[in-house]
Amino acid sequence: MTLKVAVQMDPIARINIKGDSTFALMLEAQRRGHTLFFYTPDKLSLRGEDLVAPMQRLSVRDTEGDHFTLGETQREHLKSFDVVLLRQDPPFDLAYITSTHFLERIHPRTLVVNDPSSVRNAPEKLFVMGFSDLMPPTLISRDLTEINSFRKEHGAVVMKPLHGHGGAAVFRVLEEDMNFGSLYDMFAVTFKEPWVIQRFLPGVRQGDKRIILVDGEFAGAVNRVPAANDLRSNMVRGGAANATELSDREREICARLGPHLRERGLLLVGIDVIDGHLTEINVTSPTGIRAIARLGGPDVAAMVWDAIAKKRA
Repeated sequence: MTLKVAVQMDPIARINIKGDSTFALMLEAQRRGHTLFFYTPDKLSLRGEDLVAPMQRLSVRDTEGDHFTLGETQREHLKSFDVVLLRQDPPFDLAYITSTHFLERIHPRTLVVNDPSSVRNAPEKLFVMGFSDLMPPTLISRDLTEINSFRKEHGAVVMKPLHGHGGAAVFRVLEEDMNFGSLYDMFAVTFKEPWVIQRFLPGVRQGDKRIILVDGEFAGAVNRVPAANDLRSNMVRGGAANATELSDREREICARLGPHLRERGLLLVGIDVIDGHLTEINVTSPTGIRAIARLGGPDVAAMVWDAIAKKRA
């Protein structure tokens, strides 16, 4: 079965193909003979009930500095596609939310991966709170009294924006920290939404494990170890990617989450686990596929397209 596939993503010229999961998905789609089209989310237009966008035919190759070719721009009706990959990175702002409302009008007749309504209703750091027994103690708030009470109870904490991504603006706050007042003021000015305050897990020094689930089943994992002088393990922040196996606890976490992900149409999900504690459920544009393959792990991109083919059939 060959498919007509539209990829909604950030500008393709800017991606780092060595670590980009969307690129891995496009390479595998092309290998299978699927037809690829590229567009950015700002190009979507809703004309009555008809969702359209100017798109370009796309071919990709695994060559740094020469990784894509785009054809002539042509106006396409999204309902004419078999699959749309919803793959632009956060920020998860009103523009992102609006694009999910647009795409919801064509799904599931055109299969959108991931389901746009579920992406909208399952922000990474909020959706996970439905599984608080699997998590470290976590508070979502911008109220100073509540935050100070949480810090007094749990000591050192990690503080980060609710809709942040890629390790941006993630801070460790010590139990007695003279910088906390200034940090609180900076967050209050910068972020209008509440923030995540989470008990600091010293085990992060041994790694923050990214585990990929495809249609609710474990597909592969990579252990991301922070640089010596950094709290953050994200590979875009200098974290080192190491091969890994799942512990019994991590398999338990996957088994708990799987049915909920399938029910919501969240076909490609990346969860983060530190020292046996679930910290995030990433549904917008999860990464890790290329690192897993590079370290000798499973071909997660092939698993994703197998799952898509099964759903389209």
